[in-house]
Amino acid sequence: MSERIHAHQLYQPTLLPKRTNKTESNHAFKSLLNKELQSALTISKHAQKRLDDRNIKITDSSWNKISEKVKEAGTKGVKDSLVILRDVTLVVNAPNQTVITALGRNEADSKIFTNINGAIVIDE
Repeated sequence: MSERIHAHQLYQPTLLPKRTNKTESNHAFKSLLNKELQSALTISKHAQKRLDDRNIKITDSSWNKISEKVKEAGTKGVKDSLVILRDVTLVVNAPNQTVITALGRNEADSKIFTNINGAIVIDE
């Protein structure tokens, strides 16, 4: 056998792995992050002040349950919903996923709620 080096042996292209487009992966991550951020309820300044003033505490599991039910109500066409829990009553705007105001249940007994087109009762 001959150990000669031929010209075609010198210039063989190196096979590199296919490059992934970073902008596509960044875009996918960004859309997933935005989706997750939109899924969480936003608490308006007014509602946060009410919660603080009335010393109302809502657990993370309750917030998750409220968020799920508000999304479900939104798919059924509810715009502003009255969310009734054991100790607190909330008014939530379903399309914006925003808590508008909060009341203790003892305060809600004598109140009249207007501009509400849905109600969610969560017994926990």
